[in-house]
Amino acid sequence: VCNGLEQPRKQQRSDLNGPVDNNNILETKKVASFPSFVAGLRTVPPSVPGPCEPEDLIDGIIFAANYLGSTQLLSERNPSKNIRMMQAQEAVSRVKRMQKAAKIKKKANSEGDAQTLTEVDLFISTQRIKVLNADTQGLFPVTQALSCLSRQETMMDHALRTISYIADIGNIVVLMARRRMPRSASQDCIETTPGAQEGKKQYKMICHVFESEDAQLIAQSIGQAFSVAYQEFLRANGINPEDLSQKEYSDIINTQEMYNDDLIHFSNSENCKELQLEKHKGEILGVVVVESGWGSILPTVILANMMNGGPAARSGKLSIGDQIMSINGTSLVGLPLATCQGIIKGLKNQTQVKLNIVSCPPVTTVLIKRPDLKYQLGFSVQNGIICSLMRGGIAERGGVRVGHRIIEINGQSVVATAHEKIVQALSNSVGEIHMKTMPAAMFRLLTGQETPLYI
Repeated sequence: VCNGLEQPRKQQRSDLNGPVDNNNILETKKVASFPSFVAGLRTVPPSVPGPCEPEDLIDGIIFAANYLGSTQLLSERNPSKNIRMMQAQEAVSRVKRMQKAAKIKKKANSEGDAQTLTEVDLFISTQRIKVLNADTQGLFPVTQALSCLSRQETMMDHALRTISYIADIGNIVVLMARRRMPRSASQDCIETTPGAQEGKKQYKMICHVFESEDAQLIAQSIGQAFSVAYQEFLRANGINPEDLSQKEYSDIINTQEMYNDDLIHFSNSENCKELQLEKHKGEILGVVVVESGWGSILPTVILANMMNGGPAARSGKLSIGDQIMSINGTSLVGLPLATCQGIIKGLKNQTQVKLNIVSCPPVTTVLIKRPDLKYQLGFSVQNGIICSLMRGGIAERGGVRVGHRIIEINGQSVVATAHEKIVQALSNSVGEIHMKTMPAAMFRLLTGQETPLYI
């Protein structure tokens, strides 16, 4: 873990119903075992569901846990849920290796049994998450929590809005927070480690690993803290959370038809093709694939680029935007991107490849129907990229997909439009909102922002 004086990065991420001022907006990504959304994404009922009393979370509760260690990872700005879980598992593996090394070292130095577990208290509130020197055991209500805080040393302290991901894996809890970056680093970014995609910027993520019998309860409580914080955010801005009841929102949803070109496109047999590609033994297929995005009808990979003169391009049968359903009889639907890439890499020594694809345009058409400004759009945007989506909301019904770059809003290109103006255009839109989007990774490749790595 790196130490030093560092300054926080200001995030360009906005909800689509709250004020444009990003300093007052709660931020979070979707977590592993419970739903949580940035302010403006979710209608929170008067009684926020969860294991804790909402009023207790406002002041804070305490869980007993064992602190196992921390590590630092490099991460893309908006990784998928699968990637986040892989990162959490990698953090656990690293910390356990460090524990094992510490035990061996202490034993070699004849220092007796090494103590690799540190008893701590996890303080969770709607404002902060703190790691304190152990002074209590179990879960305590607010009055006792505050009493303990006054006499315990704070080992770690994170604002709730900096938490990017929580994973509970058995009795292990992984807390992932955005790492403060030095201003001297260009745009608060660092380059990838050797072997990673050349020139692709990544960001530091600090991962704290804990052990507790209440691992799942801890994760659920943090998720509930986000929801309660959102409710308090609304009240602080003069909005009554009960003005828009869950039933009223559900009634609007139930009257809307699902608008998604995939429904029509995938059912048209003319768009579904089985292709046979010829290639030389030892030759790569020569493609770049990206995720179709959470919210797509069939989650699979999309052809984002083809190498000039490669087997895929030579065939003349494939186009940018095509969705690959299966390769040599192996379905890619629902598989993580890394797994799909591994399957494609495994074709290197073959001379024939059978692909089942659905021919699709690279741009996705979206139609959101919003009858009134009081109805939340149900997604959040960060620098033109859709980074969170409310399941079952009007945005999902309109065809919005996580990880897509917004290209056009109501017939106007927003490719070169500032973040604030995109947010303002969406926040103030009522009625039918027409958008065109494409996977952000594909957009970067097509605009020359990234160098393609063909497989």
